[in-house]
Amino acid sequence: MKASLAKEVNRIAGLVTLAAVAALAVGHIWPLLVGLVGYIFWSTRQLFALYSWLVRDDHTEPPDSIGLWGEFYTRLEHLFQKERRAQETLQGIIHRAQQSVNALEDVVILIDQHGYLEYWNAAAERYMGFNAAQDLGQPLTNLIRHPGFTDYLHAGDFREALEIPSPVDDNRILQFRVTEFGIGEQLLMARDVTRLHHLEQMRKDFVANVSHELKTPLTVLKGYLETLLDIVPDEQARLRRALTQMESQSNRMEALVTDLLLLSRLENTDSDNDKQAVAVHGMLNRMRENALAMSADKQHQIELDVPEDARLVANPAELESAFGNLITNAVKYTPAEGRIRIQWWQDDKGAHLSVNDNGLGIDPAHIPRLTERFYRPDNSRVTQTGGTGLGLAIVKHVMIRHGGKLEIKSQLGQGSTFTCHFPPERLVSKPTAVAG
Repeated sequence: MKASLAKEVNRIAGLVTLAAVAALAVGHIWPLLVGLVGYIFWSTRQLFALYSWLVRDDHTEPPDSIGLWGEFYTRLEHLFQKERRAQETLQGIIHRAQQSVNALEDVVILIDQHGYLEYWNAAAERYMGFNAAQDLGQPLTNLIRHPGFTDYLHAGDFREALEIPSPVDDNRILQFRVTEFGIGEQLLMARDVTRLHHLEQMRKDFVANVSHELKTPLTVLKGYLETLLDIVPDEQARLRRALTQMESQSNRMEALVTDLLLLSRLENTDSDNDKQAVAVHGMLNRMRENALAMSADKQHQIELDVPEDARLVANPAELESAFGNLITNAVKYTPAEGRIRIQWWQDDKGAHLSVNDNGLGIDPAHIPRLTERFYRPDNSRVTQTGGTGLGLAIVKHVMIRHGGKLEIKSQLGQGSTFTCHFPPERLVSKPTAVAG
């Protein structure tokens, strides 16, 4: 580049020198002016040629020229070729990416910061019924009109997936997940979970039916066991011991069936919309007295810190089941002379109940799975406590039905804290009929 610049400077200097000599020879300045005007005219022509070349779309060869202009054209042509290769590479990547996305069985949808459709793959056309000629640039909520989907997008909490029927087939269930990126843009992915949904429903129906069918034979069995225990004399110690163990296990099975039926009802029915103001203090005070009776041999210290005017809009039976399970678990897993604290408070985030104990504690690694059915961190304690393994699953579903959540904190050897968080709309804001 420096060499070309030097040549161009030498060329201009030569032209000026030649024009100056001609001017001296004729005794007039016009040869110098003619030389300078000629160079300006030639340079201006090169500029127009450059402009004409740049505005063309046919990628023709650059104009022929000499000197610095020729070097300039050559370097521009190299830059354009490099840019064209980069564009071709990028287009190839985009094309392969689009082919890959279109090959996916899952739905992929891209929407801009205003909620308008920017892109979707072939699966979206099959499962959502999108049409490129009509739907591109349309608001997504105009095409997916399910109220749950609209609420899901507006809430902005995408930690959990959403399952709704397909807009084009009510028998097909789609699971949506949303990822946010850029400035308000969103990537939606949906997969067909119809088979899993049907399997889950079959499991729920099976558990509910089997649990219901077990109630009658269990009732008969318990009745005969109670009768036999009444008529078998104390002298037949071995027989009485066997009957006592049978009665104990039948009671445990009855408790399991009862919990299974309750869990099935919570899973398979809609949330109870019957708004009742539950007197929380009275309910928890009764539970504290029952817990003291249950732990009489352990001599637990059970504290109750609940305002007497505490009220919550809820289903009383479901609330009692959830709170009862938490308090019963605290009694079971807290050693003798341990402390259990039941506390209720309200703030701008809603209402909160915590059950805290200084018992055995739980390894934090187990906490994410504690609300699963039949999950126990330590199976060796099953025989000692006699639990069904469904208590925390019931608590979780009750909280879901009341729009709340269950929070668990625990450390081995330092006790546990189970906290139920209820949303603000569950608080009683004015006098209402109270359910005790």
